[in-house]
Amino acid sequence: MFRLQLAFRSTAAMAMIAGILFAAAGRGDLPFFWGYLAVLTVFVLVTLLTVPRELLEERKRPAAAGRDSLALLRGVAAVGFLSQWIVAGLDVGRFHWSEVPIALRVIGLESFGATLAVWYWAMRTNPFFSVAVRIQRERGHHVVASGPYRFVRHPGYAALVLLGWGGPLALGSWWAAASHIVVVALFVRRALLEDRMLLEELSGYAAYAEGVPYRFLPGVW
Repeated sequence: MFRLQLAFRSTAAMAMIAGILFAAAGRGDLPFFWGYLAVLTVFVLVTLLTVPRELLEERKRPAAAGRDSLALLRGVAAVGFLSQWIVAGLDVGRFHWSEVPIALRVIGLESFGATLAVWYWAMRTNPFFSVAVRIQRERGHHVVASGPYRFVRHPGYAALVLLGWGGPLALGSWWAAASHIVVVALFVRRALLEDRMLLEELSGYAAYAEGVPYRFLPGVW
């Protein structure tokens, strides 16, 4: 029943995204828009079907408040992504402010898929992949050093920051890609906050951080 409820919510969310994109564009014959929605739909379906219920529940409604405002996170992220969809629709469908070459749109769509794949990999590897910045003592919170966590300390955030430009480029708008800066700033800030908390409060994290010194990109940061 829980997964069914999430499926209904996800279906409504996907319908909303499609509605925003095509309403802003004023037309439906935009294959890259459909490709974008298809990639996102596959990610949502795989997540709902394969991620453990306990983690889905934690991500839907954390058991305790985090160190960061979840309302702020969701609000700023919503503004960032909503602006991408509206601007992309207006740009591609109506006003043609910018033009992204087809080859780059294909690369963008692949990058968007890679973003979601890395996000999913991190979520499946880390049973504490919560939306709240908190130590989950009631769930036996411990350091996770396998999967993508072998390479960087925050692979989910890294995927959004480094590969997240692909989504708006796949939609076909340079202006929509520019709005991704909001998402980048949000998750860089959040990674710094979370990293500081884990270093101070999670046993073994300091040693893990010494072995995996980079937050987002090996050799850079």
